[in-house]
Amino acid sequence: MQAHAAAHQLGVSIKALRYYEAANLIHPLRLPNGYRDYTDADLVAVRHIVALTALGLTVEATRPFITCLSQGHTHGDECAESLGMYHREIQRLDTLVAELSVRRALLQDKLDSAARRGFPHDEHSNEHVVYAAPRYGLPDDLPEPKDDGSVDHLTGLQLPNLVFPTTDGLSVRLPQVSDQRWVLFIYPWTGVPGVDMPRGWDEIPGARGCTPEACGFRDNFTTLLNSGVAAVFGLSSQNSNYQRELVSRLSLPYSMLSDEGHRLSAALNLPTFQVEETTLYKRLTLVISGGKIEHVFYPIFPPNEHAVRVLEWINNHPFAQT
Repeated sequence: MQAHAAAHQLGVSIKALRYYEAANLIHPLRLPNGYRDYTDADLVAVRHIVALTALGLTVEATRPFITCLSQGHTHGDECAESLGMYHREIQRLDTLVAELSVRRALLQDKLDSAARRGFPHDEHSNEHVVYAAPRYGLPDDLPEPKDDGSVDHLTGLQLPNLVFPTTDGLSVRLPQVSDQRWVLFIYPWTGVPGVDMPRGWDEIPGARGCTPEACGFRDNFTTLLNSGVAAVFGLSSQNSNYQRELVSRLSLPYSMLSDEGHRLSAALNLPTFQVEETTLYKRLTLVISGGKIEHVFYPIFPPNEHAVRVLEWINNHPFAQT
């Protein structure tokens, strides 16, 4: 078989065939007219070279396998030298994996550090109301969500008897959180550093801003407690592992609740929206007293100032024990 036909059948270039020949891995015959004639043995050898280099071996590292074939073996890895090459290549990859793991860990540390830098936590910032709420990277041209009336029915409703897992490894039954006043802010989605958000996220009214909103409740957490709020929780349809990354990265002093099955939405008919075939909660906040919904914030805009607005409402509406 001449070069063009052999290269076509093997799926390699003529240049590659010449290289394998120069490396003394194949030995095509020479016809009287000077053309090379590739035998079946040459074709088998090239198939081995292609398969092994696809696994990461160098062309030179395939030599023991080709030598094994030339000794009459059906498979190139039936010889001790070939098995030794397998072993050495595995050792090389193990070393590479270990080196890459160290590099990955260092890069992850730098990514986490950079992400935290964008949402700094001042331990003293929650001693007073933060009236000038930081923007935490929110763009100025975010679309403002409109009130579509989808929460008008919520005020005065009793909380459903639902239990949700928390980011601290426990679980919370909603009606048993507190007989006093507490706050549950519901948000769509928080991103992970280095991972793209859903396409068109910034263009969806009310979608962007979950992390700044969470930081706002963090920054005003102590002040909320001092104003009579017994507890603060966040809730989304993301899983607890996802939420734990956020709690750790932002140093949140409160827990997040995971509602992957949108059970709270089913019980209270809460508004949701679709993005990339995923159902997410629309952003809203419930002020709860004695197991009943006392007040609803919806729509919420801008999200970075929302915790301050909640605090203002709390201070303007003293809690009345029933």
